[in-house]
Amino acid sequence: MAQIFMRFPEGKQRALTFSYDDGVEQDRKLIKILCDNGFKVTVNINSGLYAEEGYVYPEGQIHRRMSASQVKELYTRDGIEVAVHGAIHPWLTHLPVAMCTKELLSDRENLEEQFGTIVRGMAYPYGNYDDMVVNCMESVGIVYSRTVNSTHDFDLPADWMRLNPTCHHDDPQLMELADRFLNDNSGRPRLFYLWGHSYEFEANNNWKVIEDFVDHMKAHQDEMWCATNIEVYDYQKAFEQLQFSVDGNIVHNPTATKLWFTKDWELFRIEPGETKKLK
Repeated sequence: MAQIFMRFPEGKQRALTFSYDDGVEQDRKLIKILCDNGFKVTVNINSGLYAEEGYVYPEGQIHRRMSASQVKELYTRDGIEVAVHGAIHPWLTHLPVAMCTKELLSDRENLEEQFGTIVRGMAYPYGNYDDMVVNCMESVGIVYSRTVNSTHDFDLPADWMRLNPTCHHDDPQLMELADRFLNDNSGRPRLFYLWGHSYEFEANNNWKVIEDFVDHMKAHQDEMWCATNIEVYDYQKAFEQLQFSVDGNIVHNPTATKLWFTKDWELFRIEPGETKKLK
């Protein structure tokens, strides 16, 4: 029986993605650290909680949301995906179905209008969700949502609506996990998913945590695909549409995405619409 494993673009075995919440001022420094070094990030925004234009926070306040104009200026650049985080960051499981649906739909609609893009991703406010919330997300066109439950592993998500990250940036195992990720030669596709809030770096006076992680990953950047959450989702979903013959020797790509995979450890690329004989 053939062994077939997905590969990320350019045939890479590893992918790295980041997810940061709330749309706070500290994201300016975070995005400089990530995007200026060639990494990508998904930012999860509460469009109903923007600060007033020109508002000055009291000295010492750590959690400082940006205004609508500041958010748009910062996040409108390559390498950033904007995603839903609830318009006012509520406990979604405590809302009636109609209110939960409105909360998610209004945040999505606000962000789409603000950024002129299609928004399909999300992170759960407080990591709080249940089946009702998942059903509401599906009804408003959200295709994935991140939890706060660390896996300490690199498997691709089995359930994108309950997307568990590898770990939070303050996880004491962060650098150990980074080394495990970089040294994993199992042949399976590996995804490192890091999340957090950028204000935590200021609160804990530990910007060095993310700087060291980025420096460590940057030394191996040519070995990994740096992607936003939605890019990973779209690529995996495209790969799942590949059509293989029973013996695995013929494959057809019905999608509009160029895809890579290994069959019995040999790397293949298949173009959109192509049918390929593998032996």
